[in-house]
Amino acid sequence: MSLPRETDVFIVGGGPAGLAAAIASRQKGLRVMVADWSHPPIEKPCGEGLMPDSLEALRQLGVTIGTEHSFPLRGIRFLAPGTSVSASFPSGFGLGMRRPALHQLLVDRAAETGVRFLWSARVSGISEAGAIVDGRLLRSRWIVGADGQNSYVRRWAGLDAFDSYKRRFGFRRHCRVKPWSDCVEIYWGNGFQFYVTPVSPAEACVVLISRDRHLRIDRALAGFPELRDRLQRSARMGAERGAVSVSCSFKRVVSGQVALIGDASGSVDAITGEGMCLAFRQALQLAGALAGGDLSAYAAEHRSLMRRPDFMADAMLLLDRFPGLRHRVLCALEARPAVFSTLLAMHVGERSPAALVTSAFPFGWKMLTAGRA
Repeated sequence: MSLPRETDVFIVGGGPAGLAAAIASRQKGLRVMVADWSHPPIEKPCGEGLMPDSLEALRQLGVTIGTEHSFPLRGIRFLAPGTSVSASFPSGFGLGMRRPALHQLLVDRAAETGVRFLWSARVSGISEAGAIVDGRLLRSRWIVGADGQNSYVRRWAGLDAFDSYKRRFGFRRHCRVKPWSDCVEIYWGNGFQFYVTPVSPAEACVVLISRDRHLRIDRALAGFPELRDRLQRSARMGAERGAVSVSCSFKRVVSGQVALIGDASGSVDAITGEGMCLAFRQALQLAGALAGGDLSAYAAEHRSLMRRPDFMADAMLLLDRFPGLRHRVLCALEARPAVFSTLLAMHVGERSPAALVTSAFPFGWKMLTAGRA
């Protein structure tokens, strides 16, 4: 598409976060342009599971996902040697689906709303007047950085100061196998987790995340022989791909006419499965702030949206770091699955932390006494 002279909102980054921001901004009546150096559909190694709160945010963006693109997920299951506990989502289902399929649905919805695209475009800087795209100035009232963990927009806007930064390493593989569960399964090893997400009636996404950059899927599977045997009987689909899972928060996500969204604005560990949901909900809040001409409102909402996923990530990463604690917690959850159901409801935003109060003391005692044999 030829470069226009001006727009209301210029979004750098055409991944799910940028596209969600574009759709939400168009729903507010703003003119929107999205630029990305790549071309759709854009692939990225990730867990490929969408929980019910993600699907609700997508519905608000006008994005519907058909059964031909996905696999329904009833809930979450935690597994460790000798221990297993599962819970259903409190309302509705989640979905497993391939990342390129989700990206294409977002591109199609954005085009339907009137978003204009600049694919294979080079954005080399920003100013108060707008952005430099392929060597020319595109005037824009607002600039949105949706360009990922290593955001150039964040650096150009002077928003790189962070409050916290942690990282782990992930590797993903797709296998041609009939799903054996209607849950996202999380296998807990010492210092690592496997996430197994069905993404179609004949395909599963397997992700390994650990603090060891050298650990790979085949070696880690030795600790889970049943899972290893299932995957060894399946055909691999494509190459194993790696990525860095970052947990970070930045002191500010807005400056002047610039706002950050998605991983460019901070992120939570992939253990939460909340990255997509955060981006979609941020998009809805950002569009309202852009339409109202007040980015400070978005900054406040951004902080609020991050609190629950940050808390859940910190709690689960404690289990990653302390095997003894993990064993006691998982044994206690297995004995009191209703507590696990409450935790899952909190995780997807359908229960408040106060819901745990009535079960905290008996659960705590169960955890202290669990696994002593």
